[in-house]
Amino acid sequence: MFGKLRKGMNTFLKKITIKELSEKDLEPIIKELTDLMIQNEVGITAAEQIGKNLKRELTSLEHARFKDAMPVVKKALRASILSVLLDHDVPEIDILEKINEAKTENRPYIICMLGINGTGKTTTMAKLAKLFQKNKFSVVFAAGDTYRSGSIQQLGKHADNLGIRMIAHDYGGDPAAVAIDAIDHAESKGVDVVMIDTAGRMQNNVNLVRELEKVIRLSDTDLKIFIEDSLAGNDVIRQATQFNQDVGIDGIVMTKIDSDAKGGAIISVAQAIKKPVLFLGNGQSYNHLMKFDPDYIVKQVIPK
Repeated sequence: MFGKLRKGMNTFLKKITIKELSEKDLEPIIKELTDLMIQNEVGITAAEQIGKNLKRELTSLEHARFKDAMPVVKKALRASILSVLLDHDVPEIDILEKINEAKTENRPYIICMLGINGTGKTTTMAKLAKLFQKNKFSVVFAAGDTYRSGSIQQLGKHADNLGIRMIAHDYGGDPAAVAIDAIDHAESKGVDVVMIDTAGRMQNNVNLVRELEKVIRLSDTDLKIFIEDSLAGNDVIRQATQFNQDVGIDGIVMTKIDSDAKGGAIISVAQAIKKPVLFLGNGQSYNHLMKFDPDYIVKQVIPK
């Protein structure tokens, strides 16, 4: 993860030879940094904000002259990236706590999985279910992707592996009806979490957008999780923005971070739509799901 961005950052920091950190000295450094981040798929707004943060961090130093400015810039750069990842306008969500709250209300917690085909949506659904099981929560799957051939069988295989009941109808059926049946099952059997799979769609498919809206409305969804492929680069922000406008997003899971991605989108997607990144998928097994940790991300981008 972050291989190209990390390499670019190391090269950038090694080139810093200035002795004074005046605004004039910093201008070319900030521009080079911003360009580097944009080239590595950090959103323009986030890249510019990190540049502004860095400038503010460095110009506020009491002693602005150094034998070697690179360590100072490195430390300030870490703080600048961290401040974007910890954007106070982005809410925090503790899913396990939310499930517990629903349980005290004697009702299942309803999660709807969103995203286009190929992002790892169904696999991520299984990984989250495994996490819930580890925390002693029971789960039922709703096979709401009645559009794509093979989707029900794919989810069914995960359900069998995890020992989870799956509620399914025929292909071409009404996804909202599947969701309602799964919720009815959960309520009658005391199941803690209902996870609804949905059809992966491109952002311009009006019929599928309406279908998602219906599923979310009739299931009274508690949490809408958008699954995004970290290899999609700048498309991550565009897709997340469109989904958020169409049906709303509560949180994001970024997949395939173990691949050799530039990785910049992970830094900027939450800031772009003001929704939190909840987890990172970092492998193929059910246990390969990391809670999103801003400090970890910064250390990956700029190693000590």
